[in-house]
Amino acid sequence: MKPEEMGKRLGIGVRVAGRIAQQRAAASAQAKSHAVPNAPGPASQPAIYSPANSRKNGRAAGAATRNLGRGIGGFLRPFGRVGGILWLEVTGFFFGLFGLYFAIDIWRTRLSYAAGPQHTHFLIAVGMTVVFCYLCVSAFWRAQRK
Repeated sequence: MKPEEMGKRLGIGVRVAGRIAQQRAAASAQAKSHAVPNAPGPASQPAIYSPANSRKNGRAAGAATRNLGRGIGGFLRPFGRVGGILWLEVTGFFFGLFGLYFAIDIWRTRLSYAAGPQHTHFLIAVGMTVVFCYLCVSAFWRAQRK
């Protein structure tokens, strides 16, 4: 089937479905405006709208939606848990890489720890190493607790 033909057929189908939905909505609105409470409708009234059926269908649709949501949530819950653990482990790994980078920088500037020309660079590297190592360890610790 050519793309042009498929587009034409899809467009026709959408227009027909739109007309059907519009007609049903109009019939439903007309039935609501003519409905008398607690009185059975005439035989000529379309079967699209019935107050009793509407309440039953509404409850059934609500229950089906809730059950569908619970089912999907129950299915995705383990994946969310594993995804969260994996996220913590990946971020912990990258924090560890940054901590290792700054630890190498500490080793490179170790001779300036007291009063050398790179004293401030050494102190900054120490601070960043401590921060990133803390973040690495805490991420893996939280991943293990999950």
